[in-house]
Amino acid sequence: MAPNAVQQPTGTPTAGELERLKIEEARLSSMLASIRQQKLSVLRSRALTVGVIGFGRFGQFIGEKFTKYGNVIGTSRSDYTKIANDMGAKYIPLSDLESFVMEDELDVIVVAVSIVSFEDTIKDLVPHLEKRIREKGAGSCPLIVDVASVKEHVRNVMLKYLPEECDILCTHPMFGPDSAKHGWHGQTFVYERTRIDKVLLDPSTHQSIHRYLGEDSDESESDFLDVAGVSHGVHENSEAHVAGMDRMERFLSIWEEEGCNMISMSCKEHDEFTANSQFITHLMGRILGAQGLKATPIDTKGFQSVLKLVQTTNADSFDLFYGLYKFNRNSMEIIKNLKKAMDDVVGKLLEKEGKNISILEESCS
Repeated sequence: MAPNAVQQPTGTPTAGELERLKIEEARLSSMLASIRQQKLSVLRSRALTVGVIGFGRFGQFIGEKFTKYGNVIGTSRSDYTKIANDMGAKYIPLSDLESFVMEDELDVIVVAVSIVSFEDTIKDLVPHLEKRIREKGAGSCPLIVDVASVKEHVRNVMLKYLPEECDILCTHPMFGPDSAKHGWHGQTFVYERTRIDKVLLDPSTHQSIHRYLGEDSDESESDFLDVAGVSHGVHENSEAHVAGMDRMERFLSIWEEEGCNMISMSCKEHDEFTANSQFITHLMGRILGAQGLKATPIDTKGFQSVLKLVQTTNADSFDLFYGLYKFNRNSMEIIKNLKKAMDDVVGKLLEKEGKNISILEESCS
């Protein structure tokens, strides 16, 4: 070997390796495209009929997208017949909730009402669901889906009131008509598969632990562990269970096909995260909005971001903000921490001038 020759390090890609990887990348890309087309074909082979309770701004926003994949039926207190017709959906007034629930092909009901009125809406829904089950059979009960910003509260409400024959899916599309006006691609969609065929999926672990909700016992005596230590019930591969899973996956696939960032997460964990992100964002937006901040000719980029925060958070209803506070048990802790942090920062400013924060408190009283 010549004295100045550089020895090739062990593990260095050989000539042609990059070309080989590109070919493999193209092959995998083609395979993924093929699988996606197969998924779309399966999704459209039997289009879902999705009912939306609460056909206001957000209900219309998601309902219009659902029409690409199936049939949509909207219901609300106000008359949105024309809007529904324009997007190719059917509309039934909320005053005739029984007709809405008794629709023959109804597969899914999305409850898109205010978090403040969510519990009353579920209570109103229950008698009609029970009638549907009596007249059409247990397997006729639609999948019930929520889209609320607070998850533990709505999960508990649905488990408390809904007939056990109803499958439950808790979701939170973390976007809306303003933030996703150009499409859903890249937007975050959080979901928890909560109940299928009377099987409550336990979200407290990363494993799919199942608990049977039958009347005979609190837990099925026929549960067993697989080689991975996952608990199963012998009924979970029943026709009803498979059909329930298929319907749930079809509904989730709508969001996936629209490009959402799909995140499976327990309702409890969701509320812990959103208290530290969504609630504090809305809280700061409301506080700054209450100060009457306005644009000036010399705004910095930072201040423009502040004004955008004020605009987007105050565009949402106060009921939404109140719901984030009232129904998330972590919200008060966030408020306390924010107040303490503000006192700490202001205290350091006053300390520089040899003053105590009590002076500020006196001047504000």
